[in-house]
Amino acid sequence: MQTQQNQASQAILSDATQHALAVVKRGCDELLIETEFALKLQRSETSGQPLRIKLGLDPTAPDIHLGHTVVLNKLRQLQDLGHHVIFLIGDFTSMIGDPSGRNTTRPPLTREQIQANAQTYHAQASKVLDPARTEVRYNSEWCGALGAEGMIKLAGSYTVARMLERDDFTKRFQGGVPISIHEFLYPLMQGYDSVALKSDLELGGTDQKFNLLVGRELQKQHGQEPQCILTMPLLEGLDGVEKMSKSKNNYVGIAEAPGEMFGKLMSVSDVLMWRYYELLSFRSLSEIAQFKADSAAGRNPRDIKVLLAQEIVARFHSTAAAEQALADFEARFKQGAIPEDLPEIHLCGAPLGIAQILKQANLAPSTTEANRNIEQGGVKIDGAKVEDKGLKLSAGSYVVQVGKRKFARVTLSEA
Repeated sequence: MQTQQNQASQAILSDATQHALAVVKRGCDELLIETEFALKLQRSETSGQPLRIKLGLDPTAPDIHLGHTVVLNKLRQLQDLGHHVIFLIGDFTSMIGDPSGRNTTRPPLTREQIQANAQTYHAQASKVLDPARTEVRYNSEWCGALGAEGMIKLAGSYTVARMLERDDFTKRFQGGVPISIHEFLYPLMQGYDSVALKSDLELGGTDQKFNLLVGRELQKQHGQEPQCILTMPLLEGLDGVEKMSKSKNNYVGIAEAPGEMFGKLMSVSDVLMWRYYELLSFRSLSEIAQFKADSAAGRNPRDIKVLLAQEIVARFHSTAAAEQALADFEARFKQGAIPEDLPEIHLCGAPLGIAQILKQANLAPSTTEANRNIEQGGVKIDGAKVEDKGLKLSAGSYVVQVGKRKFARVTLSEA
């Protein structure tokens, strides 16, 4: 290993390799081992043999959100550099449940749930990747074939002590929080994916670093050249606190309607906006730096946020859709207009309490959150602010609004 690093430090990298390395490193959290990867790039350029670049995603939810695209964008950049991209759908590992970053055991999904979610993953990922240049694989191909004997042999390649080096496992063990035996299998199975695919580079979020390192170790044990590792930062959700997640309802799905996507992006704070520019925008670093300078000089951050929202909507829909989303946004929030495409919700049980209405109409995740919105003055019925949490609506049709972006036409009946 030391010899290889010395070779890399002594090697004169071509302009093309230096450019590729700069592209790969932009926005990343860590590249391990950089000297090794520089050699891989140089060798690829000399031989004309593309590197095998792997990204695995478990279909734990039916939708891909902008948080996923941080690493997908990097994968596309590597694709555009001429390398072979493998989009791995973890249908087998989903049945185990990735424990990364968890303080409790993750409930495993059923095979039916996994299959339903996996059906949408390729189509949505193709909004970022070039489908004609993407190899799609499912890790059930080789994981399922291991059988009990193969699984036991694989489990024998790693020790419990090494597993407990993982920060989340260590905290759970020290805190007396149960760790199921099957959770130890997850890093091993993800690492075995790298063996099966003979990957040169694996991408993942910062929470995946341990799992990616397991892949390197297993490749060495199988006589393969170990993969390099590229970790990308985790994108904060709309709340600016937790990482973007559908379960936390702080996400922007890439398959969402243009207006919904635009409105969500406009709702992020002025501080979080720069984080989104850093991890999501395709604009040059110099252009983003100029935006920051303009903002510091007094330019309205809202105008800069509009440019980001339009860029993202245009990427996943079209320029025309982005322009229309902006026009609708301005009409709705500057002129107080009600959107034309109101979702129609039919509820029964009138008279029904306002908190229950908000929950059942999916305008609030719970009655507690609904009451909080009312207390903060964020709920309107037919344009009038609701101030009484005990309000009950009789049978009829109402335009219900929560905050600036959520609207629904709710029709109440007695039965």
